Amino acid sequence: MQSAKKENEQKKQYLNGYRRHVQRIRRIEAEIEEIRQMKLYPSEGNDGMPRGSSQGDLSDFAAKLTEKEEELYREGVEQVKIYRDIDWKISQLENENERDVLFYRYIKAKSWWEIAELMSFSERQIYRIHGQALAHFQLSQKDVSECQ
Repeated sequence: MQSAKKENEQKKQYLNGYRRHVQRIRRIEAEIEEIRQMKLYPSEGNDGMPRGSSQGDLSDFAAKLTEKEEELYREGVEQVKIYRDIDWKISQLENENERDVLFYRYIKAKSWWEIAELMSFSERQIYRIHGQALAHFQLSQKDVSECQ
């Protein structure tokens, strides 16, 4: 029993990988917006008086912005890779309801009640289908090691 529970936790952690990328991308986008906003409005010195931008400020701004944009690109590439992999593994399930539950839960980030509503099932049925889907979902040893 403990082994199956541990295996299911590993599967959930793997499936949640897509959402982690989505969250990271949102955070990076917010950081980029913050950097842009800081540049739009003059900063204040310690005495509360507005200061203009020097050339050094502009190069620091550009470097920070470029760094964050590159980070956003890399994270986007990783997000696409994990999406494709998770989507392919979900598509290997024979049962359509199992595929739908995993897709809605781990790709679309739907709550249990939203999934139940979308699929016209009770939440209890969705939990049962989710358990069956996890039992049938296949992870390789490589997948397990990557999500640890």
